[in-house]
Amino acid sequence: MAQAALSASTTSSSSVALVFDRTVERSVRGMRTSDGAGVKLTRVLGTQVLRRLDPFLMLDEFRSDEPQDYLAGFPDHPHRGFETVTYMIAGRFRHRDNKGHEGILAAGGAQWMTAGRGIIHSEMPEQEEGLVHGFQLWLNLPRKDKMCEPSYRDLQSEDIPRVALDGASGVVRVLAGKIGDVTGPIAGRETEPIYLDVELEPGGVAELPVPATHDGFVYPFDGDVIVGAPGRERTLARGELGVLAKGDGVRLRAKDGRARALVIAGKPIGEPIVQYGPFVMTTPEELEQAVRDFQAGKF
Repeated sequence: MAQAALSASTTSSSSVALVFDRTVERSVRGMRTSDGAGVKLTRVLGTQVLRRLDPFLMLDEFRSDEPQDYLAGFPDHPHRGFETVTYMIAGRFRHRDNKGHEGILAAGGAQWMTAGRGIIHSEMPEQEEGLVHGFQLWLNLPRKDKMCEPSYRDLQSEDIPRVALDGASGVVRVLAGKIGDVTGPIAGRETEPIYLDVELEPGGVAELPVPATHDGFVYPFDGDVIVGAPGRERTLARGELGVLAKGDGVRLRAKDGRARALVIAGKPIGEPIVQYGPFVMTTPEELEQAVRDFQAGKF
């Protein structure tokens, strides 16, 4: 497992010191809903309050120790035109799809699935009791890649590198993106996604590179975090998504006790989005074709 120290003087590859000047532009809270066969969850991105944040289409958090909230799982369902990222904090799910992929999604692990031209998959719980906690993110694909070959990648906890913060402030799990010399296992996407799980000790501080080319957000899921440089700080409570203003990096500080937050960003695609449920295309004609192809069994 990769380990490295992260300091306030982190520099880019061109040795230009970063300025951690991003602030919170606006904040929203998620909406309680259900999906799949009745799994209870909170939809944080993808609601009427915050419909999308290019290139991101949706963020769901599922968290319950009540089996009736998750046992029905997510039976077979289709996708086309985007990617899904599922990250587990606690619990176990099994993935199966019609391309022959199968894998266990366990605590600390993730799966990155590119639906491309079409895939049908299921995510079903591998437990009948205990806590299930995780996230699913939908990441858009540019038009030229929407009909690419579907793919699937399983990441176990040990596959995700960790970066130790200076001063025993905490640790950052790097699913995608780069911190210093540590690069996350998911790379090569045109949107150049950043997906960080930042765990802070009491009073801990993390200063993280988020390029000016990227739009993104911070989502605390345990404890509260303070976002921004001194004098421009904004507190985000647990379950409150903060959209980041433009800048060159972001500074997080645990407010009271320990805290844990997702920092997610990507390069905007800037193309039209035409969506019908699990189909995300760029024109009405493409969307209609996606529905016809699914109905005809062409996925």
